[in-house]
Amino acid sequence: MATPIPVVDLSRWTANHRADQELLAAQVDRSLQSTGFLLVTGHGIEPDLPGQVRAAANDFFHLSQAAKQHYDQNRRGWIGRERVTTARSEGTHTPPDLLEVWSCGVNSSARPADAQQMPRDWPEEIPTLRPLVTAYTDRMRTLADTLLEVMAAALRQPADFFTRHTTRPHWDFTINWYPAANETGTAAPGQFRVGPHTDFGLITLLKRQPGKGGLQIYDDAAGWQDAPYEPSTYTLNIGDLMARWSGDRWRSGRHRVLPPPAEAPQEELTSLVYFHACAPHTDITSLPAPLGRRPYSPVRAGDYLHDKMRTILG
Repeated sequence: MATPIPVVDLSRWTANHRADQELLAAQVDRSLQSTGFLLVTGHGIEPDLPGQVRAAANDFFHLSQAAKQHYDQNRRGWIGRERVTTARSEGTHTPPDLLEVWSCGVNSSARPADAQQMPRDWPEEIPTLRPLVTAYTDRMRTLADTLLEVMAAALRQPADFFTRHTTRPHWDFTINWYPAANETGTAAPGQFRVGPHTDFGLITLLKRQPGKGGLQIYDDAAGWQDAPYEPSTYTLNIGDLMARWSGDRWRSGRHRVLPPPAEAPQEELTSLVYFHACAPHTDITSLPAPLGRRPYSPVRAGDYLHDKMRTILG
């Protein structure tokens, strides 16, 4: 049975009715305390946009290995197989993840007007990929900041408690392609499409496809459970930095993506994963009790993210 993850309707926030906003903030607080995950509806994202991004990305991933190799750019652009071992971030030893990735982001170390989207080189063979990704990540950034305002209200903090640290462009976006079993072969023992982990930043917004080799989340009582899927929603989960900031009031949800299923050898999936982060120089200090439940030593956001990424990329 799928682990229950609450569905929250963001239109209750954007309609600007105070009573509805307070009810929504309370619902978000309860949900993030129990699972660290939400399903978000009422988000206003064009329904066709994710599919358009996914289709362009799939055209790229189905190019030859030689063609894709041209876009391997120092952990940006194309990241081929055998390169990512996500479970290492939590100290778990597994074989490399069974996926390929297109990775991009914004260099927020530059002045806002000079911020550069990385990587530098985009596939000439798929000219639609860059404008589609740009449109998609623009909408994800706006959606993420709105959700951070809801989360600030849930903690009874000022509306810009989080978003004052996200004004300079800083985000990461990966398109994860999970090839079919008849292409990857049988998974090795302990090998996954993405190994078990928690995300590292503030919040993650996921647009995924359902499948037998799909997303699972970890439940303290029931163990690993299939994540629920609602076609019109985005899956939100909080990451380590947000968990630390909330003093473990909110959980950094542990999750994984199952290996390609032998019973569905032609199943391939593509997930769109947007990671929303604060400015790298932001000092993350746990909220005190009674809101926070566990004080962490302060960390600088950029240092924490950098150290975590070094553990998972070969």
